[in-house]
Amino acid sequence: MKANGAHVRASIRERNPTTALAALTLPRGPRMRLVLASASPARLRLLRDAGFDPEVVVSGVQEDVDDVEELAVRKALAVADRVSDALVVGCDSMLLLNGTLAGKPRDAAEATERWRAMRGTTGALLTGHCVVDTGSGRRVSATAETAVRFGTPTDAEIDAYVASGEPLRVAGAFTIDGRGAAFVESIDGDHGNVVGLSLPLLRRLLADLGHSVVDLWA
Repeated sequence: MKANGAHVRASIRERNPTTALAALTLPRGPRMRLVLASASPARLRLLRDAGFDPEVVVSGVQEDVDDVEELAVRKALAVADRVSDALVVGCDSMLLLNGTLAGKPRDAAEATERWRAMRGTTGALLTGHCVVDTGSGRRVSATAETAVRFGTPTDAEIDAYVASGEPLRVAGAFTIDGRGAAFVESIDGDHGNVVGLSLPLLRRLLADLGHSVVDLWA
């Protein structure tokens, strides 16, 4: 038995390490297309930083309802009708403050008014998510929520922030990955959700459709 064991150990040592590794590596099929149904550069950057290489197809859906999950579903379905063999991700975000949902401000005056109401308060950033598997026709959706505690910028700071144009382009009139981060004291929940997409929630939704997030990494 000792001789046989020595022979086995010698055989292992003599094998080419590269060949041995290749033998343990299972072949993978073609990676599913991941399509982001959003024009948001922040969401695209978030996905790329997390190892994905999504295609971007803007949905063109009008944001005319105060329901982030419903809007996420509409966006994902609109793009799913235009692509094939893909996993389509739709998202929509709004800020819930004092019982009122707010998307992007209409103009600078509204952005200024919002910030004067927001400072020193805590709101909830809600992001609806929907994933559609165009191969099976199945879809799943959910909403993530993150509490955001705002600081107390002065009137002059608010005016300067609004003049930068940033709050006019984003839900809730603020960002946590840009100039607006200086006016956010803290958050309770997923940071990515405040940016515009919750990666942990995306992983769970993909799993519900039978897909592992690691199989979509570039």
